[in-house]
Amino acid sequence: MSPWLTVVGIGEDGFKGLGKNARRALLGASRIVGGQRQLDLLPVCIRGERQLWPSPFSLTPVLAHRGEAVCVLASGDPMFYGVGASLARQLSSDEMLILPAPSSCSLAAARLGWPLQDVVTLSLVARPLAALNAQLFSGVRLLLLSNDGQSPAAVAQLLRERGFGSSRLSVLEHLGGDAERRIDSTANAWDDAPIADLNVIAIECQADIDAPRLSRLAGLPDSAFQHDGQLTKRDVRAITLARLAPTPGELLWDVGAGSGSIGIEWMRAHPSCRALAIEADEGRQQLIEHNRDALGVPGLQLIRGKAPQALAGLERPDAIFIGGGVTREGVFETCWEQLKPGGRLAANAVTLQSEITLMNWREQYGGELTRIHVAQAQPLGEFDTWRQALPITLLDLVKPLDA
Repeated sequence: MSPWLTVVGIGEDGFKGLGKNARRALLGASRIVGGQRQLDLLPVCIRGERQLWPSPFSLTPVLAHRGEAVCVLASGDPMFYGVGASLARQLSSDEMLILPAPSSCSLAAARLGWPLQDVVTLSLVARPLAALNAQLFSGVRLLLLSNDGQSPAAVAQLLRERGFGSSRLSVLEHLGGDAERRIDSTANAWDDAPIADLNVIAIECQADIDAPRLSRLAGLPDSAFQHDGQLTKRDVRAITLARLAPTPGELLWDVGAGSGSIGIEWMRAHPSCRALAIEADEGRQQLIEHNRDALGVPGLQLIRGKAPQALAGLERPDAIFIGGGVTREGVFETCWEQLKPGGRLAANAVTLQSEITLMNWREQYGGELTRIHVAQAQPLGEFDTWRQALPITLLDLVKPLDA
């Protein structure tokens, strides 16, 4: 099958910057779909009917003309946060030909002299700015695709609030075009000067001396979370997440999420990890919403309700943590039924009643029971002694592949 659709990446230098194959495709197209800025870059010799993307965005203008000679115009590399990725989910690879131009991040790295393989890239286009919080570490270089001309000021403010005000910012406008411009500053000194909507933000991250140290490894400090006391504490959290073993692309159910710490740290393990936090208490729901943004995982989905009723119709998970509602009838049974074969389940118990429940589950389904004792040195008069936290019983088990 010959491709009927050609996706052409076009830069700020317009039609003159395109290769021979891209020019030939545009000259032979009966229909060209794109944004106004891309369509305006075409010369009058291009005779195909020009069509704007609809608002809200939809692929219908392309898919409705399947089989015709259609071109789609995209900025830079269509497969880098571009429409090419959306089309690839709808069409087979032999239906479409993709002709990329250099992406804005490739051009920015070239201007800055940064090896692109060592840079973290992130898109802010129609995405929450809070996702940046998970990427802030001293020495890291970031390239951000801005949503608009207001993005640099918003990024500078976030950096200041997170204790990264010393970070170096470079904003690069209209890369590859005649209007290309670069503005350099620090987050602390950013003066909110007018910026073009088409820009890329480069950040050399530098933490202030008093900035909190928030590793991607499990076991963030308890102070990193706002909570009402319903929080899986740091050491227990690290042990529990080691049993849950997050891997890229997997989905976790955090049942009885409390402050959301398990689901949040699960998602921080890898950008493609996903989590659903199931919580019935309204106050704790607000804490989860705050914590997920502050710790850079705004994609954590909050399910407002009580298990097991709130679990109905949810996407089947790869792993489940039961932190609340261990003794509630039907919680474990529903979780176990919905857990994918080969999935992991971990549950924590503090009370005798919940501990007995875990023992009963183990007797019926197998798994391992672990008793966790954590003590901290605290003053006792003129001396110090160990203060024992409440012991935690942890059950972890793996669902058989044939279950």
